[in-house]
Amino acid sequence: MSAGVLLRRNVRGATALRGGRVGRPTPYQFFGALFWLVMTLAYWRVPLCCDAGQHAAVVERLKADLLHPAHTMADLPGENSPYYGPYAVAQGVLARLTGLSGWAVVKLAGPVHLLVLLTGIGRFVRALTPRPWAPVLALLFMTLLWGTARILWSGYLGLMSMTTNLGYPSAIAIGLTFWAWAWTCVRARDDAPSVRFVGPSGLGGWWGYAGIGVLYGLILLTHPVTAASALVGAVAIVASRQRGWRRPVVARWTLAGAAGAAVAVSWPYYDVLALVGDTGMDAMHRQLYERMFANSWLALLGLPALWARARGSVRDPLVLMFLAECLLVAYGWVSGHYTYARALWAVLVPLQFALAVELAAPRPWRWARRVLGGVAAAGVCVGFVTVHAGAVVPRSVDPVGFTQPTRWPSYDWAARHIGPGEVVITDGYLAGHSIAGYGPNLAAPIWPDPALDERERKRRAADVRAYLAPDSTRAERAAVVRRYHVRWLLLTRWHPVPEEAVVVAWSRRTGEVLARVGG
Repeated sequence: MSAGVLLRRNVRGATALRGGRVGRPTPYQFFGALFWLVMTLAYWRVPLCCDAGQHAAVVERLKADLLHPAHTMADLPGENSPYYGPYAVAQGVLARLTGLSGWAVVKLAGPVHLLVLLTGIGRFVRALTPRPWAPVLALLFMTLLWGTARILWSGYLGLMSMTTNLGYPSAIAIGLTFWAWAWTCVRARDDAPSVRFVGPSGLGGWWGYAGIGVLYGLILLTHPVTAASALVGAVAIVASRQRGWRRPVVARWTLAGAAGAAVAVSWPYYDVLALVGDTGMDAMHRQLYERMFANSWLALLGLPALWARARGSVRDPLVLMFLAECLLVAYGWVSGHYTYARALWAVLVPLQFALAVELAAPRPWRWARRVLGGVAAAGVCVGFVTVHAGAVVPRSVDPVGFTQPTRWPSYDWAARHIGPGEVVITDGYLAGHSIAGYGPNLAAPIWPDPALDERERKRRAADVRAYLAPDSTRAERAAVVRRYHVRWLLLTRWHPVPEEAVVVAWSRRTGEVLARVGG
């Protein structure tokens, strides 16, 4: 039998997403589809919470004015806000065409993002190895081998986190990053003088490099923090395949970089270059560094597998990716740009995927691999039981009492009385994160945003605190109402309603009160 026939059979049998005979799905197709179904149901059963209000607010502002959206949370212009990337604009178009609310768009986005993520993982692992079970194990380890502390943070795609943040732009940005890395592997492998594994690229010629660059540019505009990890990983992949930079190779990757830069700088909604020196979000991310080991130590079980790859070749793509992403995270700590702690997922991926590739090797296994497999299985069980089980095990059938996902209340009861764009003052943490997603504005936005000078945001926050202070006078409160055109108060049950306010509605679940003030 010819070598060409053997190669084609190996590729079809190894493919993570396609190939094989009709009616016989690959292991990853089967388990990936099952995972998509289970996680979609898990995501839909949990009410949207946390940062979902911010992303729903983005859709609402674009729905109201697609070309010149307002600030995401304040009664101010929204020019130069990085929340208005191409993906957000596409969601705004969908909302305008269908009449869906911002909350509905974010909710429906979850399964779509998950599909992009799953297919991207399959493509990337397939670019690394022909072993058919490797992408299945990669998905298992990526979602469970984190730490033993629960963390619900955008871009941290553990199983529990997925129940809350699958609808965020960070989720689709990470999915697109896996696709971009897979295509980068293919192009870099084609540039290399020797080829270890050949798979179908689907990209050809100079247009292929330009297309890769455009994809990285879109990731940058969609979620800039994820793009930092994506670009660092891409450099590591390209460097791992080169044994000397020939002029045609340099020219092709220069084209890719130029295409990505052109897409990024030509985006009309905000200046991506202005984000380089922005420090508004750094302080809130310091806690991710302080809890980094607790959030990720189980992934260290992949170190032996990564070390074995490094012994085979220091230029292995996963080894170089791990080192490069570690440098990115370390730079964030040393420089004080703590936002780079969000790159932790990209530090863990080489560990998790190296472990997956190692344990997907055909049997019989040597004793070292058997020990590693047992330890990895124990780590998966520890991660699942301590943190992630509640994500997929409903309380109604839970025999143990696993920690369940966060369940925030809905503010539909208040939003039905508040007109789009009307200004609200609230003393509630949950209300402050949620109410803007229905269309109203806050007198003081809760998140920093380059569209609003940070000094102005802090001044507004100080005025709101003064309004809510127990010793505030009626005249002082009236001045704040006039200054920010406040129309509504949304107060927790612990805060007294000012004498000049008129109660309109209240929540039986939380005891919060909606009161009208102003003209």
